Amino acid sequence: MKKILLLTCIIIFIPYIIVNLFIKDDEIKFKYTSNMMVRVKQDDKIINVPFEDYIVGVLAGEMPVSFELEALKAQAVAARSYVMKKMEANIDKEYDVVDTVMNQVYLDDEHLQEVWKDNYTTNINKIKQAVLETFNEYLEYDGKVVDAMFFSTSVGATENSEEVFTNKVPYLRSVSSTWDSISPVYEVDYTFSLEYFYNKLNLKYNETLDIELLETTSTGRVKKLKINGTTLEGNTVVTNLKLKSNHFTIKLENNKIYITTKGYGHGVGMSQYGAQAMALKGYTYDEILKYYYQGVEIKKI
Repeated sequence: MKKILLLTCIIIFIPYIIVNLFIKDDEIKFKYTSNMMVRVKQDDKIINVPFEDYIVGVLAGEMPVSFELEALKAQAVAARSYVMKKMEANIDKEYDVVDTVMNQVYLDDEHLQEVWKDNYTTNINKIKQAVLETFNEYLEYDGKVVDAMFFSTSVGATENSEEVFTNKVPYLRSVSSTWDSISPVYEVDYTFSLEYFYNKLNLKYNETLDIELLETTSTGRVKKLKINGTTLEGNTVVTNLKLKSNHFTIKLENNKIYITTKGYGHGVGMSQYGAQAMALKGYTYDEILKYYYQGVEIKKI
């Protein structure tokens, strides 16, 4: 009789155990250990987003989901560090970050479902895996959270922080990143009419073109130049002509202006396409981070 009862229990409960242990929801769910929220400004409203959900939305907005998992994990740690730094700085303000390139691009779940459609579950699970495998990890230097700047594509090397911004930051040093050539925007060509070129730069029309470089970074990005005797900031040329980078050459041929840019973004910190190239070569996310951010440590919140 006891054997019959035991057998009956096994028949009833084994399937139940298997279902509960091994059959999961299709989409990965987070289990939160804290209620930390990020205050995100979206247009004219401010929303409160659970911290790790925010990192998921940034990862979806800032890096192609097709990238290698180790590159995505590196981006997750960088994004987490970046927002922690902003939360520290903006503690007394209305919001911590905006959801655009002014800070980090954040895409909410509703938008991702609309954009990814049938690929939503596969894509979101890959991103959540990168976030879960680096859960609560951030970068620290000398006991402080790192200002983990990042950008799309280098010019073959990253920039020293003081050559692009104001402050010299010990962990934001120029490093070689020649493998960025895998990026589709490593070099981009533009063609403009003379009239459009001069008009956009608020310069007097001229059928000739005289370019003089006045100041460049150590990697060749243009900080200041003269065009037909008028001094301009390199970033003014980038903004007004909507170029990818201030590493550019300009030439005049047959009454047309030809510009070639190299790289995409400000060039300070981690190159995203550099991270992808390193991941493809077998580097792990921590090796990628410690390469682009010199002397940092990975810590947990």
